[in-house]
Amino acid sequence: MAAPRVWLFDLDDTLHDATKAAFDGIREGMTSYIERELGLARAEADALRRGYWQRYGATLLGLVRHHDVDAHHFLHHAHLLPGLEERLRGRRADFAALARLAGRRYVLTNSPADYAARVLGALGIAQHFDGVIAVEAMAMFGQLRPKPDARMLRHVAVRLGVRPGRCVLVEDTRGHLKAARRIGMGTVWMQRFTRRAAGAAGRAPLASRPAYVDRRIRRLRELESRSAPTA
Repeated sequence: MAAPRVWLFDLDDTLHDATKAAFDGIREGMTSYIERELGLARAEADALRRGYWQRYGATLLGLVRHHDVDAHHFLHHAHLLPGLEERLRGRRADFAALARLAGRRYVLTNSPADYAARVLGALGIAQHFDGVIAVEAMAMFGQLRPKPDARMLRHVAVRLGVRPGRCVLVEDTRGHLKAARRIGMGTVWMQRFTRRAAGAAGRAPLASRPAYVDRRIRRLRELESRSAPTA
């Protein structure tokens, strides 16, 4: 018999609507941190935040590499987010389907562990997962390597005791899916919370399906209707 499938779920804009609940606050927290800790003007701090995100896929990496910022200190202050729990929303039917999904289930997020715990706890779905792999755990050779680092994704599969081909990454971010496909993981593009940005510059229309995407879904319960393929 085939080994059980391992599902890797992104957190923000995959399991919940982070665009409404969290992203504005996170961007504000990051910019304020950079402004305060690096002594920059507000506009300069915001430009640096955006520049590092575009260059490295995570603002954190640029701050660590070029400014020797302590990652834990930055992540804590960027994710304080007072009132977060009251803004979080989820669909009971989707979460019930998540609980029924065959195989092991993990959250794989570039967010810090404390933030992930708050979100999963407020949504009432922490018990549906076998574990959380947060950004602090995405380290190799003494360096942080968050998504979309393909080496880290392969290392995650090794840690979980499976071949990459037995893993399925469910994500809203196409670049992360592309990296997962490169090492043989199955890929599911969650589009529910990205539809409003479909026409934004640099975004592929949601009606198209890149070659590295196995399936496109808008609801978690769609994962039950047909198994997402793996390599």
